[in-house]
Parts: sequence; C-alpha cells; structure tokens
Amino acid sequence: MACLRSKLCILRLGVVISGQVTPSHHFYKLPAASCPFCFQPNGVLFSLFPSLHPPLSYCKIGVRTNDGVICIILYSNSLLEVAANGAFSFFFCPAELSVHAFTGTYGINYGRIADNIPSPESVVTLLKAAKIKNVRIYDANHDVLTAFKGSGIEIIVGLGNEFLKEISVGQDHAIDWVKENVQPFLPGTKIRGIAVGNEVLGSTDPELWEVLLNAVKNVYDAVSGLHLNDVIEVSSPHSEAVFANSYPPSACVFKDTLLPYMKPLLQFFSQIGSPFYINAYPFLAYMSDPDHIDLNYALFQSNPGIIDSKTNLHYDNMFDAQVDAAYAALEKAGFAKMEVIVSETGWASKGDATEAGANVKNARTYNYNLRKRLMKKKGTPYRPKIAVKAYIFALFNENLKPGPTSERNFGLFKADGSISYDIGFTGLTSAASSLKVTGAGGWFQSSYLLVFTTCAAVVPLVLTS
Repeated sequence: MACLRSKLCILRLGVVISGQVTPSHHFYKLPAASCPFCFQPNGVLFSLFPSLHPPLSYCKIGVRTNDGVICIILYSNSLLEVAANGAFSFFFCPAELSVHAFTGTYGINYGRIADNIPSPESVVTLLKAAKIKNVRIYDANHDVLTAFKGSGIEIIVGLGNEFLKEISVGQDHAIDWVKENVQPFLPGTKIRGIAVGNEVLGSTDPELWEVLLNAVKNVYDAVSGLHLNDVIEVSSPHSEAVFANSYPPSACVFKDTLLPYMKPLLQFFSQIGSPFYINAYPFLAYMSDPDHIDLNYALFQSNPGIIDSKTNLHYDNMFDAQVDAAYAALEKAGFAKMEVIVSETGWASKGDATEAGANVKNARTYNYNLRKRLMKKKGTPYRPKIAVKAYIFALFNENLKPGPTSERNFGLFKADGSISYDIGFTGLTSAASSLKVTGAGGWFQSSYLLVFTTCAAVVPLVLTS
C-alpha cells in the first residue's frame, strides 16, 4: 500500500552564547510530516514554554547537514508551533526512552525509610557527583521530585501497594493521582516511569493479585489520556517468588498459581512496550543455602561456574543466571521478545547471625564487581545482544526499616552521606557538597539538549513509498 507523508519540517540549530539564545522576532506555525505507517510516536519534544506549547510527539527524528548548516528533521503527527520570540528550546526524549525508563545500564534505588539521611537536595548533589543518572523511588514524594528538578537525573516513581485497590476501582482515581504526583513536575523533573506496586504477585495477598492488572491499566490510561505515554513508562516490579524453579536458568517457569494473573499482565505490558522488571538478589539465594552455593559464584569472583545442560551455556556468576532465568520464564509464557530489567539488586553489609554472607567485604565485592559488569554494557549468555540494566539497592542504609538487620544495611552510603565502602564513589565530601548546578535550570547540561531557532524557510516535501 502506498504511503504519503505530507511535509517535512526542518529547523536550524540555534547558537548558544553564555547561556543566551539570540532571539528571532517572528511567529511561525510549521507543518511537520504526518507518518500514517507509524502507529506509535517514538519520542516527544518538551517546550521551555509549556503553557504556550504542549509536548510534541514525533515518529522519527534525524540530523543532517545542508550547506554546512545542521538541520533537525522531525516526522510527526501534529503541528509544531514556534514561540513568538523565536528563542525556543526543547528537551527531547530519544526513541528508547519512550519504551524504557532507563538511560545507560546503572541506576540506584533511593529508599527513605529513615530519619537520619541527607535532604533530597543533598541527594541530588551526591548522585551528580557519582554520575548516577537513573533513580527509582518507592513513592512520589513532592519534596524529592522538586529537588530533582533540573538535575537531568531520570526517575521512576512508585505507586505503593496500599493504593492499588483504590486505583483499580476506577480511572478517575488514577487520573487524580497522576495529575497530583506526576504531571505538575514535568518537564523539569525527568519522571520517566511509574512502578505500580512492588512485588505484588510474589506476596501472600491474593486480594492484591486480583487488583494489580486493573490498577496498571488505569494508571496507563491516565498517563495516556494526559498525553504523557510517550515519555512515561508504566510497569510493576516482581520478586523471584513468582518463579516455581530457577535452576538451571533454562528450567525457570512462573508458578502455576500465578499464571492466571501474570499472563494477562505480561500481555498488557507487551502491548504498551514495557519491560519485565525483576528484583534479583544473589545475596538472598546464597544466604538461603550457603553450604551448596559457591560464594565466589554469587560475588562475580573467579569460580568454575555452572553449565546449563539444556542450552549448553556457561554461567560464571549468579546475577546473569537469575536474569536469564527470567528470560526463560517469559519465553515459556509466550513473551520471548520482552526485555528483562533488574529493578533491585544488592548485598547487605551487615546482618544477623543467621544471615550468611552479610558483611562489608562481601557487599563491597558484589557491588564493585556488579558496577564493573554493568559498565561493560554486555548481555547475558542467553540474551547476549541485550545489555543488562539494573538499579542497585540501595542508596542509603535505612535505619527505620523493619525486619532482620540486613534490611537496614544495603546502602552504598551511610546516613551522613559518606561511603559505606569503596567501590569508586566519593560520598558527600566537602568538595562534593560544594558542587553547583549550572545552566538554565539544568536544561543546558543534558546530552540530549537541542536549542532551535526557526529557519528562514520551511522546505515542503511529499514522499511516497
């Protein structure tokens, strides 16, 4: 079938001198290309003047030079309005961010069940000094979201399990939640995802199992209705408790009792392009059976590893094996193309007498080697072409968390912002604390910043295929 794309919008890259853009005193409404064969936009442009210009979704973006001038080419299903003063700056979200809320491969979980940790503003300083660009929180705390404004750090917010029943009842509750906790902070705070619940299907509460899918759908519909689905991913992290068997990796399957809830959820995530989030802890596996699990295998240290007899793949660390176990379970459930992202992984630096392996040495070894492994941007033995991405648990030791001692001692940093152990971060030293964010609210720091001024002409073009 022939396909027509109406017009091509070409904008000239503006020149920024000392943070200022030379203005142009014209008003333009530029037709962008309609792309009927693109069923979903791949990204979105945010205006620095959101009250005047709503976000612009685009299907494709390209860059080329024309007589020495750098031009940005947009294929979109809408019109681009250029502000009257012409000094029009955009932050754009590339294609992969419209599907996954993750830049790079290394992120961290920022839990706050504590009464002695640094302020959110200090946390931003700490994260920027550590060059950590991806953060997951377990709520949508407004002080945190305000502090992250302009930082360039991408954040996943959480909708707690305690809200699932209410959100599942009707879309109005979901819309209200998104309007209150997400929309007001965009685009300054780079909220890239909403985690609906945490480890719900791995819990022992069947009532939550029943409502999870409707809660997820209502949140997604709310995000979509507010035209935010191009930049905000909707997901729900799971624990290893959803699996009936995970050794060897190829044998992993979802529990039969959970399949009636898991498969419809996976079907929906497949439709909207969300990955499968898993909380994977070699620490917990080792702690449960230290007599039969090689500690070096759990810590990425030198060891013989294991051979999966079905796939004939060799695993030299448990982390990769846990990720591939999730891939195997997804494949058996009919979702072989779904990506697995690790939403939590870490190692406790202190534990009770019954918590084998919980000490500073092992915590440092695991997190140091994990960070090194993630920085290589490699895949797993079963999915070698898909770079593994993971959020480390956790940023701080949290002194008010209930449960065994280990629960309060997963932090890479202590409550005062100093490092718990050395894996290459500096902590909130006096030098780090003096760091200041420069640029216009952080916009000029992003590697994805494009500042546009209007071209003297719009080049019309009709393409057929």
